[in-house]
Amino acid sequence: MGIKEKFSVKGKKAWVTGAAHGIGRASALALAEAGADVALMDLNTEGLEETGNMIRERGRNAIVFTGDITSEEDVKKAVNEVLEKWGRLDIAFCNAGTFQDIPAEKMEVQEFQRVVQVNLTGAFISAREAGKAMIGNGGGNIVLTASMSGHIANIPQCQCAYNSSKAGVIMLGKSLAIEWAKYGIRVNTISPGYIRTWSDIPLKPEEVGTSNFEQWTPLRRFGAAEELGALIVYLTSDASSFVTGADYLIDGGYTAF
Repeated sequence: MGIKEKFSVKGKKAWVTGAAHGIGRASALALAEAGADVALMDLNTEGLEETGNMIRERGRNAIVFTGDITSEEDVKKAVNEVLEKWGRLDIAFCNAGTFQDIPAEKMEVQEFQRVVQVNLTGAFISAREAGKAMIGNGGGNIVLTASMSGHIANIPQCQCAYNSSKAGVIMLGKSLAIEWAKYGIRVNTISPGYIRTWSDIPLKPEEVGTSNFEQWTPLRRFGAAEELGALIVYLTSDASSFVTGADYLIDGGYTAF
């Protein structure tokens, strides 16, 4: 198999959560361009429909499912819809998540629990249902979105719940990789740094590198969601056939200090 074929996911059936914008959308499009049909899940129906249309424009099939990753019922319905329409699930990118910036001494327990419920429990529910489908397939590939904040307590934001949940996602990925290796399922995590996902309007040239977050990043800029797509394709294709239980930092060198 040549290198181009190794990076192909042609004919594969993928499922991406948090697909209405940002990293989820960019990665769904990358998978589609690499040959996969992609099912999409998010709470943002309008954004999902936009992503779905973008996938269809690339000549691939798309399924759109509005749902909450913290709801076992929603996740099961989404995966079952993929199996009913496409017959199998080969790739799952469990990407959906949330954020908080609240000093620990002022944070209510309910807020801490909300962040963990979305970022960690939601990732587990999504990965579990994908894994069950893949066991029936005879294998597959799962990627979970963690964060560089699962490695470091970055400043100045106060995000103890977020940091803790993302550190948990990294260990969840490693644990599932060990448990499911016997089924031919590979599980890995990605840990993005400061990725500019909050606006589709590009920064003006004179604005690039002006924020503290960019100054603290060795490459002196924010990352773009599109820069993660190639990694998702790599981790879900035969190009990474000996990679499981790994975590990949994509942070412009931020955690290298």
